[in-house]
Amino acid sequence: MRVLFSNNNGEEEYTSDSDSASTTSSETPEWDLSISYQPEFGILFDVDGVLARGSNPLDPAIQAVKLLTDTEGNLRVPVAYVTNACNRSHDKAAQIQKWFNIPVSPSQVIHAPTPARLLTEYHNKHVLVVGQEFRQEIAEDIGFTNTCTIENIRDAYPYLDMVDHDNRRRVAAGNFSDNLSFPRVEAILMIGEPQRWESSLQLLVDLLLTEGKPTSAPSSIKDVRQLPVIACNMDLVFMAEACMPRFGHGAFLVCLEALYKKITGQDLEYTALIGKPCEITYRYAEHTIAAEAKKIGITRPIKKLYFIGDNPHVDIVGANLYDRFLKQSKNGNEPIHKPLPRSRSIPSSDALLEQTVQRMDSLLVGTGVYNAEKESEKTDNADVYHGHRDIMHEPELAQPTRYVKDVYHGLQHILEQENFRVAT
Repeated sequence: MRVLFSNNNGEEEYTSDSDSASTTSSETPEWDLSISYQPEFGILFDVDGVLARGSNPLDPAIQAVKLLTDTEGNLRVPVAYVTNACNRSHDKAAQIQKWFNIPVSPSQVIHAPTPARLLTEYHNKHVLVVGQEFRQEIAEDIGFTNTCTIENIRDAYPYLDMVDHDNRRRVAAGNFSDNLSFPRVEAILMIGEPQRWESSLQLLVDLLLTEGKPTSAPSSIKDVRQLPVIACNMDLVFMAEACMPRFGHGAFLVCLEALYKKITGQDLEYTALIGKPCEITYRYAEHTIAAEAKKIGITRPIKKLYFIGDNPHVDIVGANLYDRFLKQSKNGNEPIHKPLPRSRSIPSSDALLEQTVQRMDSLLVGTGVYNAEKESEKTDNADVYHGHRDIMHEPELAQPTRYVKDVYHGLQHILEQENFRVAT
């Protein structure tokens, strides 16, 4: 196989013939590019609205992937997929692989909870996992070894859930008691909105007021030590088949924050906020790109990342926040903004590969949430901020490095910027 690259002088040169290897291989591929022609950039894709709508891939995405693959269908640029959805990574990897007929490993898929792999101090604690399908399996996959669910709490403490009138009648007619042997909840991992918001809100507040053991009321609310709370995916709304956006996990968090504040007079504190647009997700994505680069035989450090997304207030804000973080990390002369709140801090971890990226560019596509024509017609709600409480509203952060109509044109722009292409 012969792979064609453009070098830094714009001259096209071929590498020697060699066998390709899957990007999912853990061994060094047999092919070995001359170091002068290896890419120094990686690409991060949002999924829904960029690569697909629902379960169907977009036509521009099918064409776009061909720009990054050699004649045998193997990627020659490191890529990862970053989504605020909450699914099993192996399911999403298999879906993307089927869409584009390229090798995709689960490690390339970064869901909202994935960076919680770095929060190792909580992995062996008794953790309540809030979400819907596969929530405990997802938590186990990212390192949490001892979990329970809202349903387990409800069963252990049958008198707590009085917002459910059916349960109220059930316990009134029976002989129930608290399960005093049920272990204290030591942390809360919220990976997505639950099915029954009213019951979940009640039980979560109960746990927060009783330090994870709701068998007796606290003598003083102000003396309660709040449980660690890890929240994934702060999207207030998302776009589905309905004509208007639907409530997302961020809306559930707003309800929890408001109730906790109303009852205690204090703000709910988050130990960690994870998922786009928080910096920890983009740092984990950089780590993933570095790992993928090694898998496909790239030995040069990755110096630049491109993020292609469809939501300016999530994807683009996050990419710009991380670009700011990178500049502050690398350049002491860069203006310093307010320090990151605790909830958005990036933990130091031996599990992370070295940080080498110096810049992140953001590309906004018009095939998902963002519609250029409709945006130009908007006159109301221009100042309404849908972001999370712990992320300051800075409208300029929603401006992408470049707008492109779809991911195919986005990749064309990236390859032109980098003076890089793979022969077909």
